[in-house]
Amino acid sequence: MSGVTVVLRDASKNYGDHVAVQGVSLELRGGERIALVGHNGAGKSTLIKLMLGLIRPTAGTVLVLGEDPARRAATKSRSRIGYLPENVALQPSMTGEELLAFYARLKHQPVAANPKILSRVGIAHAAHRRIATYSKGMRQRLALAQALIGDPRVLLLDEPTTGLDPALRQTFYSIVQELSAQGATVLLSSHALSELETQTDRVIVMNQSRKIADGTLAELRQRAQRPVRIKVTVGDDHVNLFPKIGANALEWRRVSERSFEICCAEHEKVTVLRQVTSGDLSIADVEIVDPTLDDIYAHFLYAEAAE
Repeated sequence: MSGVTVVLRDASKNYGDHVAVQGVSLELRGGERIALVGHNGAGKSTLIKLMLGLIRPTAGTVLVLGEDPARRAATKSRSRIGYLPENVALQPSMTGEELLAFYARLKHQPVAANPKILSRVGIAHAAHRRIATYSKGMRQRLALAQALIGDPRVLLLDEPTTGLDPALRQTFYSIVQELSAQGATVLLSSHALSELETQTDRVIVMNQSRKIADGTLAELRQRAQRPVRIKVTVGDDHVNLFPKIGANALEWRRVSERSFEICCAEHEKVTVLRQVTSGDLSIADVEIVDPTLDDIYAHFLYAEAAE
């Protein structure tokens, strides 16, 4: 993993009496894929605007690639930032090729690199068509293409898979994986928690303008202590024996003719599996369901509300 690319130290942003971001500190590194999650109004978009240099913090420090992104002198570092906004507004009378050329010139990047970018996001065949003829998914891919101009070291993507079908989402996350493998920092702000679960290395949870959790999914699971669900399917000849032998006095619940399940703490998972598999039972299948990102997110929100 590369060095630190983004630093926030006690960063706050107020709009009059409204506190949009309060005392957020974090470091993002090259090669990381970070999920930024939180309800609407939690402060996610304000954090991204601070990193882009579109707004200045009311208090605290924001550094991107070693510079204050809001300073005029940070033009060079800003050119190494890619941004995909949640609401994509593209000039419909321009062609995809013309639009990408416009953005390349804004970022002082060679237009000659654009065909490769259009091919990378899968719309090279429509480069000469007017954007007015593009589907929603094509416009989203074109918006992603402009974010990729100049091989950015930091990518800030706000609801990036909106309008993409499952196949195109898979293509999008392949691109994200490739970029992070090349050392880019990729921050994904999204409400689609289920798809982020396997696509990110780290999760930052925002609530009411504050950062309330930050860590890998494994670390957050450990902190949340949400139960693990274990489902065991036994052979026909051992259906009646399981509650007596395999359960070893644990409180299993029958969920079908041959299946039983139990919820246990993360640290008890291995012990439960040993107890089930160490006997003479005929085990047809074992399924382990860890707490999802949705479960963990809900846990931290409820824990915050209870304080």
